[in-house]
Amino acid sequence: MTATTTRTFPPVTARMRTLIDDVREAVGRGLPPDVTAYLVGEKLTPHLGAEDLLTAAQREPDPAHYRQHVLHAESDGSFSVVALVWLPGQGTPVHDHVSWCVTGVHRGEEHERRYRLLPAEAAGGSARLVATEDVVNPQGAVCGFAPPGDIHRVWNGGTGLAVSLHLYGADISRLGSSVRRVYDLPADA
Repeated sequence: MTATTTRTFPPVTARMRTLIDDVREAVGRGLPPDVTAYLVGEKLTPHLGAEDLLTAAQREPDPAHYRQHVLHAESDGSFSVVALVWLPGQGTPVHDHVSWCVTGVHRGEEHERRYRLLPAEAAGGSARLVATEDVVNPQGAVCGFAPPGDIHRVWNGGTGLAVSLHLYGADISRLGSSVRRVYDLPADA
């Protein structure tokens, strides 16, 4: 980005501005990614489920696929705040991330399947993904992780709208996504 490039984001609520300020303080400590993710998760938790966290427009779904609303990206690229809105059945492919990530369920629930990559040598000649855990994250649930080993897929397995906040240690407004790699390897069902 050049000095004359200006990025604009949708207006955020006062509560979201407080969250952004709290995350800025946690990220500014310059701690390792896993510790940063933990601290950011602590900052996110008290805001989940609050009526005044997101605007109506920031909770809007897309009928074709889950929708990403970029709410904030720090000017130095150190973190971003994104709202993901999921209709029932919508989900991601199996993927990993470019940076630490913290997710918190604001409304509904998110289902997640976590994987580990079994290299070709250990898998009999062809790499594959092995499911390690299935998790249902209800409203208020927070989880965080840092690469490597953050391979998963996420979907709305409930019957209603799901809204989650995703905070990343990268500038999603520039990258377009937090996804580093989509895995099309054979995977446990």
